[in-house]
Amino acid sequence: MTVNRDKVEGTVNTTVGGFKENIGKATGNQTLQAEGNVQKTKGQFQKLSGAVLDTVKQFQNLVGIKPKK
Repeated sequence: MTVNRDKVEGTVNTTVGGFKENIGKATGNQTLQAEGNVQKTKGQFQKLSGAVLDTVKQFQNLVGIKPKK
């Protein structure tokens, strides 16, 4: 099984965004808090995209369809 780049990047963005958001909250920096929230949300969508791609690949393998390169 290969590593899904979207899932990895999504996890990084979710984690870093969460840190930024929390630091922004703790310091009263609304800009940093908002940037963190945006980055965290982006990461969540990346992880979801990666999960969808994995599901499509599993379906292709199940029905015997070879993915196009």
